[in-house]
Amino acid sequence: MDYCRVRSKLRSAESKVVEEWLNANTLFASLIWGSVGMVYFIYGKKQRALIPAIGGIAMIAVSCVVPNWLWMSLTCIGLMVGVWWLVRRGD
Repeated sequence: MDYCRVRSKLRSAESKVVEEWLNANTLFASLIWGSVGMVYFIYGKKQRALIPAIGGIAMIAVSCVVPNWLWMSLTCIGLMVGVWWLVRRGD
């Protein structure tokens, strides 16, 4: 392949990722899940509970890394269920 074509394809892929991040749904989901993760982290820190604190950090990381609002929401809901299950189990 020609260098210019490869560069053009990379730029178009990058612009799609940027457009996805600038989507209103993605920004709103990132705000919501980052806030919920912060609450989990603060709760875990104040209660000296490791599992909610780690779950909160993971939710904050997911809200910063995953560029699709649907996958971000599903992952954060899965993290919430996982934290609930581990706390309920008593670990």
